This record gives sequence, structure tokens and C-alpha cells, in this order.
Amino acid sequence: MDFTIIRHAVEVDHGIKRLSMRFIKKHAAPERARLSSELCAKISDEFERIGLTTLPRILPTSENEFVWIIQRDSVLGEVAAVAAALAHLDKLGLSPLPQIFANYPRAKGDLS
Repeated sequence: MDFTIIRHAVEVDHGIKRLSMRFIKKHAAPERARLSSELCAKISDEFERIGLTTLPRILPTSENEFVWIIQRDSVLGEVAAVAAALAHLDKLGLSPLPQIFANYPRAKGDLS
């Protein structure tokens, strides 16, 4: 998996880039016919290794879907990490802000 182009594109766009899963698959495994959950998990692991994170956190298996790639050490990356931590606590029933995701229902799905 060579994500050099993706990493540079994210850096050039101030720490965030919206890309299709088709484009990501092309750089992750061009020989693969389709995306699988296993391949998406490997892609996520590689992104984490090179300092990137995604929204949604669990990558979709449809090549027609778009995701946000975020530089983890940017301000936006830190905000996404805090929001993901809140979503995780909410899932466990331990949220310090119990009504927060009632106002932002789509966010919770992308952060979990």
C-alpha cells in the first residue's frame, strides 16, 4: 500500500481531503476487484501508521462512497479524536454530555 500521494494531498489541503473509496482502493490494492471489510481495516491501519485518520472511522466497502482523510496531528484531527472519544463513551453509556448526539445523530454514526 502506497499512500504517499494521499498523504501529500491531505497536507496540501491544510490537513483534510475528501476522497472516494475508489481512489483509495486504487492506491491500496489496484489488483483487487472490490473492497472488502478486511481490506478496509488494513487501509485504516496503514492510515493510522502514517498519521492519518478517517471520517467515517470505519471505511465503507462501496467504491462509490466518499470519506474524509484527516491529518491526525492537525487541529481538525485533534477535534475529530475528541469527538470520537465522546462517541465511544456515549456508546458505553458513560458520556459526560448525554444529550450531545441527540442534536447530531449523523456524527455519532461516523465517529463510532
